Amino acid sequence: MLALPAHAGSADVGGYFRVMARPDFQGGNGRLGYWNLYGRLMNEGPYGMLDLRYDVLEPIAGSTEPWTSVHARIEGASISNADPGNGSLSNFRLSQVYVKTGNVLLRDVVWQIGTLEYFYGDLGLYDMRPATVFYDTVGLSARYTSDHLELLLGFGDSGYRMYGSSYNSVPTPGGAARLKLGKLELGIGGEAKIEAGVAGNRNAPYHTPGVTYEDWIRGEVAESYLEEFGPELADYFPSPSPRSARSGKLVGYLGFGGFGPVRWNNLFVSLTQLHPEKKTTEIMLGEPLDIWVHDFTDQRTSLVIGDEIQLVLAPDRLDMAWAGLFGDQRDGDNQLMPTDFDRTYASTVLRLQGYPTETFHLLVETSLAREWSRNGNAFREHRDSIFSNTAGRADTRGLEIGDSDTRRTWQLKGGVVINPLGPGIFTRPSLRILYGLQASNVNNAFGNSFVETIDQFNDFDNTERHVRHMAALEAEVWF
Repeated sequence: MLALPAHAGSADVGGYFRVMARPDFQGGNGRLGYWNLYGRLMNEGPYGMLDLRYDVLEPIAGSTEPWTSVHARIEGASISNADPGNGSLSNFRLSQVYVKTGNVLLRDVVWQIGTLEYFYGDLGLYDMRPATVFYDTVGLSARYTSDHLELLLGFGDSGYRMYGSSYNSVPTPGGAARLKLGKLELGIGGEAKIEAGVAGNRNAPYHTPGVTYEDWIRGEVAESYLEEFGPELADYFPSPSPRSARSGKLVGYLGFGGFGPVRWNNLFVSLTQLHPEKKTTEIMLGEPLDIWVHDFTDQRTSLVIGDEIQLVLAPDRLDMAWAGLFGDQRDGDNQLMPTDFDRTYASTVLRLQGYPTETFHLLVETSLAREWSRNGNAFREHRDSIFSNTAGRADTRGLEIGDSDTRRTWQLKGGVVINPLGPGIFTRPSLRILYGLQASNVNNAFGNSFVETIDQFNDFDNTERHVRHMAALEAEVWF
């Protein structure tokens, strides 16, 4: 590949790693709680990422000469000796590859072909990016940038990310805008996913007629059909009818800061119409039976609101980060069973980091979370909750699980931090020695390998535990 001498190519390598040892003496999986709704600290596992960039033609400031660069990202959630995957490369993927070029056809416009992910910022305490578009998409985008305005338009296909080997084309148009007004930023964006029905294509969306939602959610479609029509008519199970599937997302962003004690505040909003599912499988007379479920999964929505503020309480002595997260997920088809598609959740995370010296710091973080199931009991408060249902009635065929529709979780974490690059809650690299405590109304509210049934013939007994604690040795670095 040839380049003009004035544009000699250069390469950059960046990345992120986190690795930890968390000896778990309570039978858990090395994480304090179930997920990072309670804050990412001590609730996430190991991770590694490499970002590669090569400037084929380097941009020259103030010039209208074309430039181009190649980007790639490799990432995965496994580090040797730190998780069950033991760092195997099968846990990693080439998650992003794209080529960018500027000053071609239009000045101040950057063209990008490849993966297109675009986001407005992070909720650092949660390790989440609620306001993201084109996460699933590979295609073409054009981005115009000026001192105060950024505009992005894109179009691509999301089918491979969504379906893998069961690929069906999902054209995805969308865009985003960001307005910068000094210490204030505003953003809005969105995308649409359109999956056309193609009769005869086994990977297209379909729905099986004559199936009730309750039979499907119970996994009793085959059983009900045989009871009604008999095994002699098994070959006449209804064929699926073609459908077209649609979904989309709207995102919003508000950022401000740089005054008084406020370093920066990020507020994100996203409203998503989830894409319908394709099919589930049961067994009928020893053979697999596909049930196509477009009409049972096409009314799912998800609203997420997240905010995070970073404050300087005492310059070079004490910083604070405070975040909140709210989610409302609804399934208009489901009025029967508790699922993750029909719930609300809310939490807040507060972190204080003090600086006795330039590099030796003290950290304290606490979080409070509430998760509520809209369709009844989804959580087990006690080891024998499997026998209980609404009002304490036994219901072996019930669609509820346990004896509570709410999970409440409180965590407290603290310890010492070594930051070689100085003060800052998000300054990296960071070496941490931590101790964490969790209390929950739910029994064993963390990943574990406990037996959940209380059958008299179990070799392993169930346990009752609502308070959890563990220590952690962690290293986290950006470079």
